[in-house]
Amino acid sequence: MLAVFLQTLPFFAVIGLGYGAGRTGFFPREATAYLTKFVFYFALSAMLFGFAANMSLGDIFEPRAAVAYLWGCGLIYLIALSVAFARRRPLTEAAMEAHTAIIGNTGFLGVPMLVLLLGDAAAGTIILVLVIDLIVFSTLLTVIVTLSREGRVSPDLPRLITMGLLKNPMIVAMALGLVWSATGMDLPLPVNAFMTLLGAAATPCALFAIGASLANNKAERVTVAGWLTFAKLVLHPLAVAFAAFFLFSVPHYTAGVLVAAAALPVAGNVYILAQHFNIAVARVSAAILISTAISVATVPVIIALVAG
Repeated sequence: MLAVFLQTLPFFAVIGLGYGAGRTGFFPREATAYLTKFVFYFALSAMLFGFAANMSLGDIFEPRAAVAYLWGCGLIYLIALSVAFARRRPLTEAAMEAHTAIIGNTGFLGVPMLVLLLGDAAAGTIILVLVIDLIVFSTLLTVIVTLSREGRVSPDLPRLITMGLLKNPMIVAMALGLVWSATGMDLPLPVNAFMTLLGAAATPCALFAIGASLANNKAERVTVAGWLTFAKLVLHPLAVAFAAFFLFSVPHYTAGVLVAAAALPVAGNVYILAQHFNIAVARVSAAILISTAISVATVPVIIALVAG
């Protein structure tokens, strides 16, 4: 476990460096926004395209892994909904809290860190988790909020969901990579070298951007944020582990990657959705800050357990 902690420490050290730069004002909020945009639209997309272009759909979509991850997410989603309803929160807030409890930072933290720690073979499973998070649960949140506010299914809802997915460069990069993979041709050497060079910037830049963005978060609504952090860092990986190892007999290595991905702290894009819908912004922001800080200790433990 100490060895795993020492392996993960440099990743969190870069996050800490970014946090310090943002907190002191050396790296202002505008710079953080542009660095995040660079990672999101260019570096991370290049990395994901490179992974997908060298895989087949079968390498990514393993039915038992998908069902196990969905089962684990669904259980925690229902628990978080129930806790929110017990506090007499409206449906929109309950759905946002449930979303916060299951959506980890798979893109900016999981893709670069878990592939390096668990090996290139983990990439397909990590992409599967990313696809489920971005497509299934982001769509579910959008539908719930729209139905709750409008009281009906809007004719524009399918178009809005589709456009939202098409505007996400990570989804587009993965889709284009799989399309290229389906041709059976290798990437031309200059293109492959370009993607490798650009994708190599994803890891340090993404980690630094996470830290710098956390410097702008505030630890408000700490009680609720603490509960959501516990749900994300403890309950979520436990539920996915139970589903993967016991209910659906997912192959051991793949199951370990699923659990490691589920152990990641709350994703920054949850805050973007909270701002977009103007729902529970303070508690989501606090959950991201607290879960990221605590994950320095919890993520190495989970990875050591599943990799052992």
